Amino acid sequence: MILVGVDGSQAALEAVSWAAREAALRDTELHVVHVMVAWPLEMTEDAPYADVGRWMRDGAMSMLTDALNRAREEDSRVKVESSLLPGDPRSALIKAAQDADLLVVGSHGRDGFSGMLLGSVALGVAGHAVCPVAVIRRTPARSGGEVVVGVDGSVAGVSAIEFAFAEASLRGADLRAVHAWNQPVVGGLAEETAEVERRLLAEALAGWGERHPDVKVTEQVEQGHPVDVLKNASAQADLLVVGSRGRGDLAGLLLGSVSHSLLQHAVCPLVVTPAVATPRHT
Repeated sequence: MILVGVDGSQAALEAVSWAAREAALRDTELHVVHVMVAWPLEMTEDAPYADVGRWMRDGAMSMLTDALNRAREEDSRVKVESSLLPGDPRSALIKAAQDADLLVVGSHGRDGFSGMLLGSVALGVAGHAVCPVAVIRRTPARSGGEVVVGVDGSVAGVSAIEFAFAEASLRGADLRAVHAWNQPVVGGLAEETAEVERRLLAEALAGWGERHPDVKVTEQVEQGHPVDVLKNASAQADLLVVGSRGRGDLAGLLLGSVSHSLLQHAVCPLVVTPAVATPRHT
């Protein structure tokens, strides 16, 4: 099951369209959720603010209806259900996604400032949900037929590789595995350092090609900051996949500096996988 959170924003509707296409690829159902700040809806007619409560609920149901219509227009074969949940959107979505294969949200919500690149909900659920989280800013105008995965050799990054291979196979797409390194190079050791980084990438990918022989893999090792390198790679990609935290992040962090930055700057849809992912598609 794929879960998509909506709030009436254009970004949320883009997320619904993307989620519907993804559900069709996986032959699974789509669950559309709107989370409304808790309100005493069960009021008598003469209770104070009863009209406000009804107005809030009517507006929420209208958002869900619009989202359901958008999903069905995108792909009528997908089974779509909806739910209205109370509470904080971040914690409610994380809880609702406990049994989901994928949680999908828009990059920024209805109440975000126009200059903000990333909404609080997208930032709040990425790295905290037990399933992979897809953050949709905008979908590519046309398919480039390529999934990009950031590889850093970390244990947490294994889930990103696993997800990316499975996703490329589902889409019939090529996979570009990108490893960026920005350590300083002393003297004439540039080529030796580059060779070490190439071996790191090859070792991280070992065995995955055998599991997904239908996926053509391109290995890219580049000196530069990982955010810059992956952002550039995302410009031509249909999807960018990264782990929630990498080798250089503190053990207590749920979301690393690279994944945090890419949530704001990736050009294509971005999937952030948890440290231990449980993807249910093969």
